[in-house]
Amino acid sequence: MKTILLIEDNNDIRENTAEILELAQYQVLTAENGKVGVEKALENRPDLVICDIMMPVLDGYGVLHIFNKNPDLAGIPFIFLTAKTERADFRRGMEMGADDYLTKPFDEIELLNAIEGRLKRFEQMRPSYEPTQAGLNQFLDDAQTATGINSLVVDRKTHVIRKKQYIYSEGDEPTRLYFVQSGRVKTFKTNPDGKEFITGLYQPGDFFGYVSLLEHTDQTDSAVTLEDSELLYIPKDDFMSLISRDGEVARRFVQLLANRVTDREQQLLGMAYNSLRRRVADTLLRLHESLQHEQQEQAVIPFSRDDLASMVGTATESLIRTLSEFKNDGLIDIKGTNIRVLQPEKLKRSRW
Repeated sequence: MKTILLIEDNNDIRENTAEILELAQYQVLTAENGKVGVEKALENRPDLVICDIMMPVLDGYGVLHIFNKNPDLAGIPFIFLTAKTERADFRRGMEMGADDYLTKPFDEIELLNAIEGRLKRFEQMRPSYEPTQAGLNQFLDDAQTATGINSLVVDRKTHVIRKKQYIYSEGDEPTRLYFVQSGRVKTFKTNPDGKEFITGLYQPGDFFGYVSLLEHTDQTDSAVTLEDSELLYIPKDDFMSLISRDGEVARRFVQLLANRVTDREQQLLGMAYNSLRRRVADTLLRLHESLQHEQQEQAVIPFSRDDLASMVGTATESLIRTLSEFKNDGLIDIKGTNIRVLQPEKLKRSRW
């Protein structure tokens, strides 16, 4: 049985609407103002919210704002009730992420059709999607059904990019979102002296190129393949539609995009505050762990010393000295440009 939270300050409307919903076999939670409504939603997450706009204590816009900001409530289908028909009110609510409107007075069929329509649109959306080509395709199919964005079925072909080829350059206008199906891609910035600083390392299952799309700016770094790679593209217009069209679709999409955001944040913090020895060890451990998912034990880290130095945030000579120390301690093995982590736990303890 689906649970609906009804937030309405008018006693008669609240009681009559709740009775209709209960007769339609919905479990109904009621609240007389926005503050009580938010509290009840946190206690028992509803499947859908019907909320009046003009209320004391906390109005409907405030309720929707809190829902959007709270990870436990974000993405719940949200229908506004309003006696006001001014266009500005409708536009403001839709810009904030409301899914629908009902203008008071409304009849029973109008109410039930609006609820059923919103719930059915999201029934096919899964709780989460795997960061793989199959998972991405499943998400795009489900999102296309939920939002009606027909263009999502157009460009699903794989684009093969050869090793060391530029995908885009710093200052380019962003035109699409990129998904790594196979291979590896690095993004980097170049300082006035020509020194590279790697801003990201992307492997199968990762998205990249979305920051400039979200910020409506030119590309702030460059992207180059580290090896032959296969990429999938999502055009800019489709990306923006997925982010803005429906709250639930956007929430699922952000989960896919944020596959490794936390890891990258920790990496940047470490580069700012940790010792060189720890930064090198952390970088090796992070690469070792990610590569083990695709290779056998003692996965090969194939990156050049310059690329590793950029990831660590140090000079190449300093990196090489630290790698030699780890090799002499029996923690890693070095053959040519390839590195193997032999004792991950000891390497982790040796960072201090």
